[in-house]
Amino acid sequence: MKIQAGNAQINVQDKGRGRVLYLIHGFPLNHEMWHPQIEKFSQHNRVIALDLRGHGQTPPTPGPYTMDLLADDCAAVLSALDVKEPVVVCGLSMGGYVSFALYRRYPQLFSALILAATRAGSDTDQGRTNREKAIKDTQQHGSAPVLDNMLKVLLAPETYHSNPELVNYLAGILSQTSVEGIIAAQEGMKSRPDSTSTLGEIQVPTLILHGELDQIISLDESKYLAAGIQDSKLEIIPDAGHMVNLEQPGLFNDAAAKFLSSL
Repeated sequence: MKIQAGNAQINVQDKGRGRVLYLIHGFPLNHEMWHPQIEKFSQHNRVIALDLRGHGQTPPTPGPYTMDLLADDCAAVLSALDVKEPVVVCGLSMGGYVSFALYRRYPQLFSALILAATRAGSDTDQGRTNREKAIKDTQQHGSAPVLDNMLKVLLAPETYHSNPELVNYLAGILSQTSVEGIIAAQEGMKSRPDSTSTLGEIQVPTLILHGELDQIISLDESKYLAAGIQDSKLEIIPDAGHMVNLEQPGLFNDAAAKFLSSL
């Protein structure tokens, strides 16, 4: 279904009944990255997963896509779906950055939080330089070079070389991301604020999931989240890279299910 949020038509999947699990995808992905989680958790929960602006089946709008703008979109979707109770928000990578902004702006929406493969800090100088290069490359050559580079680091090296089915599935998801969406999301992430001070404000139970072989987020950064959020638990998922929920869906789902049952 499509839901109007500001000047965007947000594509949303809404499946199942019960406690709401709200899934916010990473860059440059869409709600299809959550397929193993939607299939499992919609059996006993209401699972809502959206495509952020310019990603998947949500058309692009003029950028930049600041984390606050994307957070406002996420809040608008819940309002349009008439969700009354606080929800469990699960964000991976850029979805984690959006989750931090959502908590700052709408803390009343949260009953719990799952953070996967993400960090609290803003971009380093080198990180901003890399994003500026990716933006220029996309403007000059289209999406293919950036998406090809992303595909190689989103997965653990062993997964990339030994699981062609998953590589092809992920490549199919990446191919749905518009050029405008890539550029606008990179601009938004480049300028995102440091969320370190937000960690101490989080007052809901939090699960932090980290892929042992993540090439983008270091274990130290996940440990930093766990140290900064009072009621939090860190779980390290073996044999998984940045796409921890797709590379080890069973372990990811088991950890999330145990967390949900503890609430």
